[in-house]
Amino acid sequence: MKWSKLKNFLAQCNLMLNRSLINKSYPPIIFDVEKQRVKFFSKATGQTDPVYFDEDVAKEKGFPSLLAPLTFLTTVSHEKKNPYQYLHDLSIDMKNILHASQSYKYHHLVFAGDQITMESKIKDMYDKKNGTLQFIEFESIFLNQNKKLIAESLSTLVIR
Repeated sequence: MKWSKLKNFLAQCNLMLNRSLINKSYPPIIFDVEKQRVKFFSKATGQTDPVYFDEDVAKEKGFPSLLAPLTFLTTVSHEKKNPYQYLHDLSIDMKNILHASQSYKYHHLVFAGDQITMESKIKDMYDKKNGTLQFIEFESIFLNQNKKLIAESLSTLVIR
């Protein structure tokens, strides 16, 4: 076998994902939605509606407090010590990861004062192009302090 073919073969072997980790759950993250963080995130993402910055305006519009932008939930996963533990568990180097997609399904709004619990698991792993592209789907659900389902997310990564 030629050296280049052997190197390619070994690279493929090292990239084989451990599919026994499908459905592996990770400890929940409990996150308090603070007014200042909502304001900061709203400013950073270019929000202009006062419901994101002025609690009186938010209450006038019928909200219990400041409204958190829809993309605010992306910050919750970064609250744990190692937000990418699942990649470590799969022995994947971050430099080999590409973010393929992120989708959210929202059921309720998030407000300052809420306490969000994020529960996550490895949902699926699959190949495309005869195994040259490998994908990982990481699923999360978000519950509020009343155990009400707020949102579901699915993040898809591709291993190069």
